[in-house]
Amino acid sequence: MLDVVIANTQPLAAGICGLTLKSVDGSCLPAFEAGAHIDIHLPSGLVRQYSLIDPSRDDQYQIGVLLDPQSRGGSAEVHGLEVGQQLSVSEPRNLFALDADAPHALLFAGGIGITPIFAMASSLRSEGKSFELHYSARSRKSAAFADQLSSQADCFCYFNDEDNALDAMRVLTQAPVESHLYVCGPAGYIEHIFETARQLGWAEERLHREFFAAPEVVSEDGDLAFELVIASTGQVLEVGEQDSALEVLEDAGFDIPSSCEQGVCGSCVTRLTDGVPDHRDSFLTTTEQASNQLFTPCCSRAKGNRLVLDL
Repeated sequence: MLDVVIANTQPLAAGICGLTLKSVDGSCLPAFEAGAHIDIHLPSGLVRQYSLIDPSRDDQYQIGVLLDPQSRGGSAEVHGLEVGQQLSVSEPRNLFALDADAPHALLFAGGIGITPIFAMASSLRSEGKSFELHYSARSRKSAAFADQLSSQADCFCYFNDEDNALDAMRVLTQAPVESHLYVCGPAGYIEHIFETARQLGWAEERLHREFFAAPEVVSEDGDLAFELVIASTGQVLEVGEQDSALEVLEDAGFDIPSSCEQGVCGSCVTRLTDGVPDHRDSFLTTTEQASNQLFTPCCSRAKGNRLVLDL
């Protein structure tokens, strides 16, 4: 864990607060690459993940946080933080990294999803690599970095109140051969971009995305009870209809890393030796989910009566 102090707060757009974090002792912070995020441990005990904006700085971390009326409390607490307050944060982790070998990067951002995408654009531009950024938001005043991006020839902004909607099919059709696609934003926005790319035959390994919140997953069978079997000992744990597998494992004394508890960050991913999971995460790829070898106990369940965990 890193001890940091809030060095500055500023509005990045309507409803979006920017925070600058520096180490308490003034030392450099661990470096990171575009797409990385940190876990912030808030005074209330909540832990939330936020993307880092400027990979060129090693003396500070910058984040942008949308005040979301549908949030679980984290964004409201962040917006109430003040300069001088100290926080604990994790070292940066990158689950949304750029492919260094891609000949061209096609970047899509919806709303607050611009934070990791902005970092990617900055990094690609500084390295002289080919890319194009497409940014959609409700309005110019609610779009962070809108003025900076609008002035760049390789960046295109679309605002609902200006009636200039993104034509994803056109953009993807015109993309250079073997381009890689990176998209961050609301679940519906990500799904639209991905489905358009799939219709055009884009290979899955060229599609990259990061959610800010897990899309709602509703099981046709509801939440049924099931068993967790610990492969190393044969211990059987009962997961009730109202329990999460992660809660049951923690109550039984297993130290499972966790952070978002929504199936977004991948912290709790656990290997399976048997059983078929009811995948409800948005972290694992479709290939990883189909393999039935990985399980996110924070949100996923079982399609059968039991899962055998490689613990």
